[in-house]
Amino acid sequence: MRPKPRSSLSATVRDAPDAGAPASFRRALLGRSVQEEGPDRVALTPPEGGAGLSFRTERPCTRPRWSTVPVGRHEQQMTLCLDIRLDDLPAAVGHAVAPGATPAGHQFQGHVRVLHDPVGHPFRLLVEEEE
Repeated sequence: MRPKPRSSLSATVRDAPDAGAPASFRRALLGRSVQEEGPDRVALTPPEGGAGLSFRTERPCTRPRWSTVPVGRHEQQMTLCLDIRLDDLPAAVGHAVAPGATPAGHQFQGHVRVLHDPVGHPFRLLVEEEE
């Protein structure tokens, strides 16, 4: 039996109608640096190292939907939501809205805020629940 190859997660890649818009937004939100940039792909890396976050231009690209109920057959479903843990939810929401995030229409939990980046990718800002 062959030994298991060594592996690690190198990046999460998101499709977008234009890779530059969500990459620019995530740079502002998370303090990431551009590792690689081309006309159809932008790769970001965290300053402390670890897995990167990349965006790839994909046309046509349908805006993702955030839903808590099952969507109909043949409708796009949201497939990935990034959770960002932090210590000050109101400040983090303001920090996310400034470069272009929009809050989702309905918020389901007091310690979580769902927002969308400029091309519609959902992400969640969350703090520890108070007991």
